[in-house]
Amino acid sequence: MSSTRVIKANGIDLFIREAGQGPLVVLCHGWPELSYSWRHQIPALADAGFHVVAPDMRGYGQSAAPADVAAYSIFDTVGDVVGLVQALGERKAMVVGHDWGAPVAWHAALFRPDIFTAVAGLSVPPPFRGRGKPLDLLHQNGVTNFYWQYFQPPGVAEAEFERDVARTMRVVLGGRGLADPSAAMFVQEGRGFLDHGTPGEPLPDWLSEADLAYFTETFRKSGFRGGLNWYRNLDRNWELTAPWQDAQIHQPSLFIAGSKDAVITGLIGAKRVNELERVLPNLTRKLIIEGAGHWVQQERPDEVNAALLKFLREAAAD
Repeated sequence: MSSTRVIKANGIDLFIREAGQGPLVVLCHGWPELSYSWRHQIPALADAGFHVVAPDMRGYGQSAAPADVAAYSIFDTVGDVVGLVQALGERKAMVVGHDWGAPVAWHAALFRPDIFTAVAGLSVPPPFRGRGKPLDLLHQNGVTNFYWQYFQPPGVAEAEFERDVARTMRVVLGGRGLADPSAAMFVQEGRGFLDHGTPGEPLPDWLSEADLAYFTETFRKSGFRGGLNWYRNLDRNWELTAPWQDAQIHQPSLFIAGSKDAVITGLIGAKRVNELERVLPNLTRKLIIEGAGHWVQQERPDEVNAALLKFLREAAAD
């Protein structure tokens, strides 16, 4: 049985779900998600002999949401995970991340190999630091309507998402979502991010009305600004990570994604998945789950749990 509490880490309050005893595993969620997104992994990993901790990440749910956009850099988000390990009285941990949580996990392993002994990323490949700022490169390539760009002006996406939070969550999590890149990842001029959605469709079988109600109620209270501020640090993160240009992550690593996830099916994403070993020389497995979309640990928990358990057991035994 998992429990919840608020713990102070890196100078802020983090709401966490935790269960089990044993080697520490930290689970980092993405956008627009919560620690609840790991509801299928927490009991499975705890039952297997791990101390599992999943925070509401900075800016989400019941965790602190600093007002300053600059407080959401990769240094701040990784700092939260480092601080969480310390606040739990531990010196070592294994870290797993999905979506935006994956860059946090990858960079935690990159920045602090003395703490993070193994790393798994879901949906988002490890950091390939490009030749320029991400938003600048989009403009240079003639792209002006990618969702990253739509999320940049403070208040614009917030207003759209908070107008009807229940519809927002139904479209983003329960609709086609990131399974259809042409629909979800580009925002047509004069329209919004949600305009591709068809909220009247039935929910997929992996998302219940009760699950959706939890996400809806939580985001209704917290709003969306905290999570969107992560996107507003894309270029700044590129600047901050200059010292790690072409660096590798040498800990044992695992990558999992769904075959229908637009993050890995696009031109850039597919190339990165094919070149994982450039950054991950100790990659133990690349698991692409056929038919799964972006919310892979919620969509296909049995397969994700089996892969994670095998990976974490082997890593803990080293």
